[in-house]
Order: sequence, then structure tokens, then C-alpha cells
Amino acid sequence: MTDHATIARRYIDLWNERTPSRRREMLSENWTADARYIDPLMSGDGHEGVDALIAGVQQKFPDFSFKLIGEPNGFGDHVRFSWGLGPDGVDSPIKGTDFATLKDGRIRSITGFLDQVPGA
Repeated sequence: MTDHATIARRYIDLWNERTPSRRREMLSENWTADARYIDPLMSGDGHEGVDALIAGVQQKFPDFSFKLIGEPNGFGDHVRFSWGLGPDGVDSPIKGTDFATLKDGRIRSITGFLDQVPGA
């Protein structure tokens, strides 16, 4: 049985990991080699592509971190969870919902939706 909460926590931990070598290790452990990430603003394929996206978000928002909002849920090899991105101690100004498809307990794809983005 898939532990949806663990999948979501590992995903959030990955996006918060600032050490590139550790982040690549986490990708290797928790994502398939042919993994794909896509949302309205960006997309990446494989471990290198996803790692580059994460590094870019961290560079753009150096003082922000991701946190889960609510409880992840899902069925079979599908997981849904919501997250916030912002400074610690305040309501996240950026929020989204991601849908993961798993293969053998590892993330094969993420489709992300942005639920709240501050105006330009």
C-alpha cells in the first residue's frame, strides 16, 4: 500500500534541500529515472531536468521554503497534495496543488497547479 503522506513529505523535503549533491541523491532514491515535472510556468525531464528546476526556484526565492498544506491523499499510484511557498512564520504567499503518478513507489510524474500567486 502506498503511503501518500510519506511521498508528499519526501517531495517537499526535496524542494527544500539546498545541497545539490544531497538533492540529486534524493531524486535518485524517490523519483524514476524518466520522471517528468510540469506546471504552468516550467517543466523538466529526468533527474537533471527536475534538479535544475528546483535550483532555479531556490535561486529566485532564497529565503522561502515549501511546506505541506493539509493532508495528502490519493489512491493506488496517484497522490494529491497542496503546498505553500514563503518565508517561515507567515502564511505562504504562493500556494499550489500537485498531482503525482508513481511507479513502484517512486514519483514518475508531477503535474502542478498554482492556486495562489501574488500579482506582479
